[in-house]
Amino acid sequence: MSGRIDFSARPLGGSILRSVSRSFYLSIRILPWRLRQPVGLAYLLARATDTVADTAQIPWAVRAQTLQTLSNMIQGKASREGLDLLAAPSSPGGVAHSSRSTPVGSIADLVASFAPLRENAAERTLLESLPHCLEWLEQLNGADRDDVRAVLAKITQGQTLDLQRFGNPAEVHALATAADLDEYTYLVAGCVGEFWTRLCFRHVRKFARLSAEEMIDHGKRYGMGLQLINILRDAGADLRAGRCYFPNEELATARIDASQILREPERFQPIYRKWLERAKQGIEAGMQYSRAIRHRRIRAATVLPALIGTRTLALLRGAGATMLQRKIKASRGEVQAMIASMAITFASRSRIDAMFRRLSL
Repeated sequence: MSGRIDFSARPLGGSILRSVSRSFYLSIRILPWRLRQPVGLAYLLARATDTVADTAQIPWAVRAQTLQTLSNMIQGKASREGLDLLAAPSSPGGVAHSSRSTPVGSIADLVASFAPLRENAAERTLLESLPHCLEWLEQLNGADRDDVRAVLAKITQGQTLDLQRFGNPAEVHALATAADLDEYTYLVAGCVGEFWTRLCFRHVRKFARLSAEEMIDHGKRYGMGLQLINILRDAGADLRAGRCYFPNEELATARIDASQILREPERFQPIYRKWLERAKQGIEAGMQYSRAIRHRRIRAATVLPALIGTRTLALLRGAGATMLQRKIKASRGEVQAMIASMAITFASRSRIDAMFRRLSL
């Protein structure tokens, strides 16, 4: 697509993105305009596929097949019949059924089947906007479109694995090995660090002080660390939903079963603290990544998740075993203070490092 396009002028890139993202939208809006479109669109598509995967009223096998259909549409490998239609109650097949036993066959069918089941209004709107997201994808320049498709292929692979592993919420299932957890965090987040890096090297002259290979490696580990923080923060809720991302091989060594974690949280703490340390290492990789960026606005956008992440880790460490029973996250006021501080100091490296040290306490 030629010429400059105002990202914020698109409802998808403004109000909808803001409604489905808390912290990531703050990073995207700081980016130079040439990066906002592919990054914002990739986030919206990933959030839409995650919403499909997370619609628990529909059997997991149907969700997995529907997710594959949507992935094929994103990759340009499937017909997008009904792309110009949004779901309507009178549409054929447009009435949502929680017991649906077959995957959807078109984008209009997907919207009609899944959107009404989402209690969150922003998620319903996002699903209803899927046809426009796919049209927007077609309008990106070729290299950006290829990168968006590549990262979405990995993300949907990770989401599909999640459905296959945790399809039966009546029982608590754990991942088998640490390698399985590493695979998952790479597929749903580590690949995003690689995607971000490739975009920046293509669009930003003299993007970083380090080589592309070094930045891609740091970016991958940064993304995996951020996803680990999500897993650590949501561990209690995930266990109650039948999902345990902590490796069964480690649980077995500690002589604890996934189903026992909520009842005996103290026995679980050594394993939990190990993965807290692994997440910290990922955030430190993100700090190395951010320090290497020459462009101040991109540095600010890139480092913000690391600052929020390190504050979350500090809160999780302080909560100990009680974190399984409550939601822990950095407050809106703390996030706003981080943004204000970076704006005042023009995202200077020394100020960012000082913030990182303070938030780690």
